[in-house]
Amino acid sequence: MSSVSIIDYGMGNIRSVMNALSEIGTTSELVADPSAVSRFDRVILPGVGAFAQAIARLRESGMKEALDQYVATGKPLLGICLGMQLMCSTSSEDGEHQGLDWIKAKVVRFPDIEGIKVPHMGWNALQFASGDPLFAGLEESGDVYFVHSYYVDCADKKDQVATTEHGIPFASMFRRDNLYGMQFHPEKSQQIGLTLLSNFLKS
Repeated sequence: MSSVSIIDYGMGNIRSVMNALSEIGTTSELVADPSAVSRFDRVILPGVGAFAQAIARLRESGMKEALDQYVATGKPLLGICLGMQLMCSTSSEDGEHQGLDWIKAKVVRFPDIEGIKVPHMGWNALQFASGDPLFAGLEESGDVYFVHSYYVDCADKKDQVATTEHGIPFASMFRRDNLYGMQFHPEKSQQIGLTLLSNFLKS
C-alpha cells in the first residue's frame, strides 16, 4: 500500500482531508517536518487562506525546498484549493507573488460580472472528458464543492483536465506529469470527491 502524507504548514483543513482518506480505506500521516517528505509515495498539499502567507510559510519552514525535491523524483503530488494555486507560477492575490512554479499558470481573481458572486462558493459542475483513469467510475460531469475568489489560468490549456463555469470557464482541475490540482474540496464533495481521491492514489 502506498504511504500518503498531508503537508501540515498551518493553512489547511487537514483533518477533513485525513478523514476523507480514511473513509476510502487509506491511512495518511500529517507531515510538518520537511525532512520527512521524501519517504512518502504520495503527497497532498492542502490549503485555505491567503496565497502570500501560505507561500511564505512554505519557504520559511524549509518545506518548499523539500517539496521541490519530492516533485523532482516524479512521485505524485496533489494540491487542493489553495494548494493547487501554490503550485502555479504567480498569484495576483493582494499584490504579485511568486508561487512554486511547478505548473506554468497564473492565479487571478474572477472578473466582475453582473449576477456572478465572488467568492465562488458552493456546489458547481465539474466538466471532464471520460476515458482518463483519473475519472474512472465517474460520469462526464458532477457537482463538487468550491470556496475561492481566485482561479488558475493555465498557460498550456492541455494541462486542464476539468473545467467549471462561474461567469467564465476556469480550470477546476489540472494535471501535468506527476502533478495534480483540484480547485474544489474533494474531501467535502461526497462520493465524487472520494472517487477522485481514490483515483489519485492509484495514479
